[in-house]
Amino acid sequence: MVVRPKVTDLSLRYVEYFFRGAVDLNGVITGAAQPQITRKSLAPVRIGYPPLEEQQRIVAVLDEAFEGLARARAHAEANLQNARELLALIFEHELLKHRDVSIQTTIGEVCTGFEYGTSSKSQPKGKMPVLRMGNLQSGEIDWSDLVYTDSDADIEKLKLIDGDVLFNRTNSLEHVGKTAIYRGDMPAIFAGYLIRVHYDKSNLLPDFLNMFLNSKSARDYGRSISGKSVNQANISASKLKTYPIILPSVRAQEEIVRMMESLRGPLKDLEVTYDVKMQDLDDLRQSLLQKAFAGELT
Repeated sequence: MVVRPKVTDLSLRYVEYFFRGAVDLNGVITGAAQPQITRKSLAPVRIGYPPLEEQQRIVAVLDEAFEGLARARAHAEANLQNARELLALIFEHELLKHRDVSIQTTIGEVCTGFEYGTSSKSQPKGKMPVLRMGNLQSGEIDWSDLVYTDSDADIEKLKLIDGDVLFNRTNSLEHVGKTAIYRGDMPAIFAGYLIRVHYDKSNLLPDFLNMFLNSKSARDYGRSISGKSVNQANISASKLKTYPIILPSVRAQEEIVRMMESLRGPLKDLEVTYDVKMQDLDDLRQSLLQKAFAGELT
């Protein structure tokens, strides 16, 4: 939908900021199955505006403030990304240290099966959560933004077991191939864009497999072999099998996992700090918008 002022003394940028947060549009959303805002539902929304010169001043102040907020967000994101990349490099270094007691092989040789998730449509409520690509975050399961299923057949076939490793086979090129480990926090199954990797626990630890598939070398390899469609990259189970892997002894895997877990504490602290800062920035943004349209922005 395109919104244009009918009058000449109303700045388009002023209107843009108005819709970006100065007005609550929840009351004009229509449709239960497909929520939307129509021209008819939007038309009654009232917008008050000062003289054009004052609008331009407000827009200039908001532009400058929002540029500062964007820089702060980018700086925080860069710090978090640098910390994650450093942790990934440390894992690669530790892996190379155990090269002499490792086997050069492929994921297909050391894993026993690759299982696709459900293709059934999920729903807002139901018997059991269905984990999707967005629930795989930083190697762990993020239990927010869940959808559910009532399919007994899917629940029986796809119910996750503590230690299962889930591989994201379809996503943007940046995120395709990310992996997370299920730790039994609550019963769940998994969606069709994910692959459950079956492995022999006697020679491959789930945490090591999870860390390896999230390593820089594995992610780079995945991106190099991924098939691409519009805005999406795909790594099938057959391609996942070709991933080269350095497999140390189980004892060496335990040492690597233990060392990496000791380093994840500071990263988790940084992630919490990042989340708090992002919320603070969002709150400040909203506060600035509200002040601007309440005539309190000086």
